[in-house]
Amino acid sequence: MLIKPLKVKGACEITLKPFHDQRGYFIVTYDPEIFREHGLTNDWVQENQSSNIGKGILRGLHYQRPPHAETKLVRAVVGTIFDMFLDLRRDSPSYGKWDSVILSADKFNMVYIPKGCAHAYCTISEESIIAYKVDARYAPEASGGIRWDDPDLNIPWPLQDEPILSERDMKWGSFTDFESPF
Repeated sequence: MLIKPLKVKGACEITLKPFHDQRGYFIVTYDPEIFREHGLTNDWVQENQSSNIGKGILRGLHYQRPPHAETKLVRAVVGTIFDMFLDLRRDSPSYGKWDSVILSADKFNMVYIPKGCAHAYCTISEESIIAYKVDARYAPEASGGIRWDDPDLNIPWPLQDEPILSERDMKWGSFTDFESPF
């Protein structure tokens, strides 16, 4: 595994190393010793998967308020997505900053997102399946979000048309109006 720090404090891109032969490939997607050596969490309590049919599906920007805040390990199992995360931690040197990674099943990469960040992704390929581990169980009462098209964030979503959004994601407020619980 190649682990590369990103702009948001504590976030990193992890590139996996597949072992190919005539049958296909084998890949280690998680090794607690390697994670521990890099100061990354090993306390995964849940693994989730989402399926997306079509380009331009946008999910997010979602977060969980403490004590249910989540560290995430996100990977595209099928297809390609634009994955982004926004630092919501008031005491972080990267507070209010965001970063992004193109996650692709073909690139064998994933992103580690620390607690206190909002997370979102936009589908680039016609089909995608996203798997992600979390270190806290989902608590609906702790969920929150930031508007995907907030002009102050100026996120360059890879969209050709209007995104396909959930009703909930259409209603989030701006980052300017956000009061950080982190």
